[in-house]
Amino acid sequence: MRFASTLALAALALMVARAHAEGAMPAGNAAAGKAKAAVCGACHGMDGNSADPQYPKLAGQQASYIYRQLVLFKTGVRQNPIMLGMAMPLSAQDMADLAAYFSQQKIRPGVADPRLVKAGQALYRGGDRAAGVPACMACHGPDGLGNPGAVYPHLAGQHAQYVNAVLTAWHDGTAWGKTQHALIMPTIAKSLTPQQIAAVSSYIAGLHTAAPAATVASGVNPSAFAQGGLPR
Repeated sequence: MRFASTLALAALALMVARAHAEGAMPAGNAAAGKAKAAVCGACHGMDGNSADPQYPKLAGQQASYIYRQLVLFKTGVRQNPIMLGMAMPLSAQDMADLAAYFSQQKIRPGVADPRLVKAGQALYRGGDRAAGVPACMACHGPDGLGNPGAVYPHLAGQHAQYVNAVLTAWHDGTAWGKTQHALIMPTIAKSLTPQQIAAVSSYIAGLHTAAPAATVASGVNPSAFAQGGLPR
């Protein structure tokens, strides 16, 4: 019953997100965003690939998701003292430009802990029916690219430390708003154990979308790049 309820909540949020997505964000200018991104680079890296794993990678993230998070920071719905100060002076156009710039950068994938790949993959791809936890890929896709229309973020390659921190915060009661969409992940995370959070966070960090052609030619199994980034 809990499993079905969680899926129903996600489906409802998807419909709401699609209904409000169009016209919500101004057209972004990536070139203008690059000029405005200098201050962001201190934590997130100039190309959106943060060196410090406590700060998320923005490179390759969906523009709609980046824009939405900046709005949440600016309005105080998502609580973060640093980001509140950064987002407050931004106009809607500034946020759209930054979102356009970072979305066009290429994320540098991480590497999963080999000890956690099996458990992380099982949860990401199959969920935990007994605990009412749906598969992560149901919303974020089998390759972790997310769903821009529903504003479900790109996960593949994100820092494990950051994903772990966010999932733990949701597990402990934090929520980025009170809408149906905002409550999906806190609802799911409450049912995760610390071990599951660690495993799926690591798996996400190493998740690759595809093997480069040179890698395939070298004889490395390309399926590894969709299963935690660890050649087998």
